[in-house]
Amino acid sequence: MGDRFTEDLVALLPNLRRFALSLCRRPDVADDLVQITAERAFAARDRFDPTTRLDAWLFRILRNAWIDHTRRVVTQGTTVDIADMPEAVVVDGVRETEAHLMLKRTWAAMAELPEDQREVMMLVCVDELSYREAAEVIGVPIGTVMSRLARARLALSSRLGIK
Repeated sequence: MGDRFTEDLVALLPNLRRFALSLCRRPDVADDLVQITAERAFAARDRFDPTTRLDAWLFRILRNAWIDHTRRVVTQGTTVDIADMPEAVVVDGVRETEAHLMLKRTWAAMAELPEDQREVMMLVCVDELSYREAAEVIGVPIGTVMSRLARARLALSSRLGIK
């Protein structure tokens, strides 16, 4: 299980980072969360049930790491990250520019969603978890996932002017 588990874990790192970014919206913190998740998963690999989806298990670990992090930040006080700088993006052509602008608008609109809706949208629409798997990751009933996702989709389409 060791080699296959490691390969599968490495293959899921981009998905984990994307989910971490949706939670914390800071690349440095997202990277830390992904590292913590990988370390915890590797340490607990003997407790992973191979009959379940590895990505759902990893998302759950990452979400718990995020909760731990936010609890620590509350007691830590205010911090300033000197590395926060806008990233320059170079694109060629009209299509690339339009696609980049639409993606930027979409991410901005998603960032405005309430955290519970954004979290469900990332798990179901971006990371392609089933409603049941997303419900297990978040720890809510499947109906709650469905209603949060419906509200998130409506809010997102409204913000983007898509009817």
